[in-house]
Amino acid sequence: MFDIFQMAFMQKALVIAIFISIVTPLIGNTIVLKRLSSIGDALSHAGLAGVAIGLCFSWSPVVSAIVFSVISALIIEYIRRGFPNYSEMATAIVLSFGVGVAAVFSGFIKNAASFNSFLFGSIVAVSTFELVVVVVLSIAVIIILVLLYRELFYIAFDEESAALSGVPVKSINLIFTILTSIVVSIAARTVGALVISSLMVIPVACSMLISKSYKQNVIFSVIFAFIFTIAGLLITAVYDLKPGGTIVLIGIAFLIVLLLLRKRREANEGSFPGKRGESQ
Repeated sequence: MFDIFQMAFMQKALVIAIFISIVTPLIGNTIVLKRLSSIGDALSHAGLAGVAIGLCFSWSPVVSAIVFSVISALIIEYIRRGFPNYSEMATAIVLSFGVGVAAVFSGFIKNAASFNSFLFGSIVAVSTFELVVVVVLSIAVIIILVLLYRELFYIAFDEESAALSGVPVKSINLIFTILTSIVVSIAARTVGALVISSLMVIPVACSMLISKSYKQNVIFSVIFAFIFTIAGLLITAVYDLKPGGTIVLIGIAFLIVLLLLRKRREANEGSFPGKRGESQ
């Protein structure tokens, strides 16, 4: 089974998967804590619009997806500042805009298979250029997130307190939104634009069930994302399935198991109130 990883296209997909499994939960932790899970959907659809435009004009679909997603991220921040009490409206507007642009330009794409490969991912379509783009941008995103770790931690829990503490909240939010758009775009080829937002959220959700601190949550979410992604790629290669859907379904299966285990543990603890009281 593991002989499949000796093939060139699987080696490229594996390298991309490793980097994607690191950057997506790093972004996802802040997204979940800020209750902005919908922003991943908005930017993924914006990236899909960029893919459609790139394929229509024979540009690199990954590069055009990054450019269009970054522009959409700037639009989101602009609208959020204009309507501070209705920030969720910005993501809905950009999502609708991305869907509209993708729908219009997809009708002019001669090779529909190339566009479909970005919907749910394709491990055989990864080019060397795309591999280089993903690796370089992933490293850049990781470095920036590490440098802004403390600021993002404060903003994720309480933006008002962070601002009072001297954290440049607006600037950090803008940088974070742009980083999110980049991650969504570079993951589209392997994981798929329609499911990348799930890969940002599900590993974080699994991690929240077992972690006891923010730092643990970040570490465990990366581990979960790595397991889901590698297992999904392996199953995809063996059974010829769509990688994005396979990865997400594996993650959901893990999440359900962890939820059941936690409920069982809570039920067992509730059955022994005396012991539970003594331990406290």
